[in-house]
Order: sequence, then structure tokens, then C-alpha cells
Amino acid sequence: MGEIGELVKKGQSLMDDGLFDDALGCFEQALLLNQDDPDLWNNKGVALRSLGRYGESLECFNKSLEIEPRDKFAS
Repeated sequence: MGEIGELVKKGQSLMDDGLFDDALGCFEQALLLNQDDPDLWNNKGVALRSLGRYGESLECFNKSLEIEPRDKFAS
């Protein structure tokens, strides 16, 4: 598993533990490595939504759909 995969796995684990700020940091680090992955934008959006940052989360979900318009996992 590459660096991005490790960051996503850690971020998802942190989300499961309710550590949304820490998870957000992992997803943001992964996005620094690849801005063109709709799943990374979606993960960041989920973390932001969990923090009550709805406007920012919507921007991430929209970015995910912009990259992959048929992204069936976009929240």
C-alpha cells in the first residue's frame, strides 16, 4: 500500500474512533499528494461534515463530482 493508501486507512480508522479533526488532517495530507482523486475529496467532505463544517464539506463533495461526475460514492 502506498503513502496515500496508508493515509486514507489511518484517516478512516480515526473517523471510526470519532477523531474527525485528526482524520481530516490525514485526508488533507493525501490530497497534497493527489488532487485528482475523487475518493480523497469525498473522504475530506465526510470528515468536514462530521465536524459540522457543512459549507466546506459541500465544496469537497462538489469537487469529487467535478472530477468524476458519476461518482456513486459522493455523499
